[in-house]
Amino acid sequence: MSDIEIARKANKKNIKEIAIKLNLEENDLRPYGHYIAKIDNNSTQRLPKKESKLILVTAISPTPAGEGKTTTSVGLSDGLCKIGKQSIVCLREPSLGPSFGMKGGAAGGGYAQVVPMEHINLHFTGDFHAITSANNLLASLIDNHIYWGNKLGIDVRRVSWKRCLDLNDRALREITVNLGGVANGYPRQDGFNITVASEVMAIFCLANDLKDLERRLGNITVAYTREKKAIFAKDLKAEGPMTVLLKQALMPNLVQTLENNPAIIHGGPFANIAHGCNSVIATKTSLQLSDYVVTEAGFGADLGAEKFFDIKCRKSGLTPSAVVLVATIRALKMHGGVAKANLSNENVEAVKSGISNLKRHVSNIKKFGLPVVIAINHFVADTENEMQALQEECKSIGVETVPCYHWAKGGEGTVELAKKVVEIANGINTFKYLYEDKISLLEKIKTIATEIYDADDVIADSKIRDQLKQFEENGYGDFPICIAKTQYSFSTDPTLKGAPSNHSIPIREVRLSSGAEFIVVVCGEIMTMPGLPSVPAANSIFLNDEGEIEGLF
Repeated sequence: MSDIEIARKANKKNIKEIAIKLNLEENDLRPYGHYIAKIDNNSTQRLPKKESKLILVTAISPTPAGEGKTTTSVGLSDGLCKIGKQSIVCLREPSLGPSFGMKGGAAGGGYAQVVPMEHINLHFTGDFHAITSANNLLASLIDNHIYWGNKLGIDVRRVSWKRCLDLNDRALREITVNLGGVANGYPRQDGFNITVASEVMAIFCLANDLKDLERRLGNITVAYTREKKAIFAKDLKAEGPMTVLLKQALMPNLVQTLENNPAIIHGGPFANIAHGCNSVIATKTSLQLSDYVVTEAGFGADLGAEKFFDIKCRKSGLTPSAVVLVATIRALKMHGGVAKANLSNENVEAVKSGISNLKRHVSNIKKFGLPVVIAINHFVADTENEMQALQEECKSIGVETVPCYHWAKGGEGTVELAKKVVEIANGINTFKYLYEDKISLLEKIKTIATEIYDADDVIADSKIRDQLKQFEENGYGDFPICIAKTQYSFSTDPTLKGAPSNHSIPIREVRLSSGAEFIVVVCGEIMTMPGLPSVPAANSIFLNDEGEIEGLF
């Protein structure tokens, strides 16, 4: 059966029954139908504090062959439940951009899914729409302020705040607004980001509570005067109404896996253009409700895991216990130079060559002082010779590999992985950040480039260096770095597979996220508003004669 057929046949339980497993009461829930509910943010205050283990699932650099990070996260959480542990899987919400673009849905696959899949992939509880509305409310307040006299002296050439939309639309990257004469305002250049790249999304996912959310929203830098004085959202009195729009959305969403185990899905910044982690509130809520929390970070470990550690954990005080690095034989062969059309053919040498990518990720994770195990997401075309070659290569660097069969068997297929995770998560933990707060912003960027990407240096012209110095002079020097770059390579060239070295990381732009409290460093040809492919996934999505959604997954 296909993923969507499996999801439709799921024996779902009423969400109240799932909540009971977490010691949640009916009054703690805000139901959205029978199978989805929001969890009141005050619900965990009456519960005793747990000494829970936080498990990060990350992956090798993504390829068109697929790695299965979300599927493995769901399967691992089900596997932990199978061996008698209390576990929650904590995921990001899918964006409509990839759902209608080229990636498809993001609710797992096979017998390791979260349900109801269609609702999760399409609109869900409206969180992304609330974030979009809050973002665009701020944009409208900026233009309205300028129209009605501009008391703050905003320079219309220096409005840095963009509108957003949760769809891929390259036509909106650069636009002109306020056309049509005096009644419509001052014409100026503007543009759109995809919602998952909005600073409001980042703030939403890093805020500890409503008060922290409001504070951060107020600190957003929206524009500058002619004298280059910063104008903040709070100068426009925008933080209050923006928080109102986000109040309900800030409650995490409870759903279930196919095996009726709890799943919390909340927030969803991309890792290639944002920080790639679900909300702090969702993670902390999960840790309060369960003994083990399995969470994921977007794309490969060089992007998602690094930002999970250096941004999310740094800002929230979270301490992860272990890391699961997901790989497939298919993806390793692609990193070894095999074309997608030839992946079904045995090629041990390509596996050995592609392992360079995996080894680089393992080495990087160990720099954060955490134990790591490799989960091999099994495909039917994988051969014993290929698997043996992989296990021998990994043994040589002192890391264990565990074959996983969750796509076909659900939690039963990850029992061995679950046992290994419990073992290493309860071992010695020497977690640390990659860099200290007090070093310069440029030094932080260089540290990530050299330590994580194995680059020789970064390329930053005088304009970029001056901007970084200005950020420091304005009090933002302690902020962590959020690298925006291609997810497909350690370099900024997406065609360079494996583990490229001796390259440089060109910095095209730096952006201050004063509300989210990090600096975005745009490297290479990366867009914060993606475009659709020549044949978008939207072309295959429709309602069948029974009114069911086809083509989404």
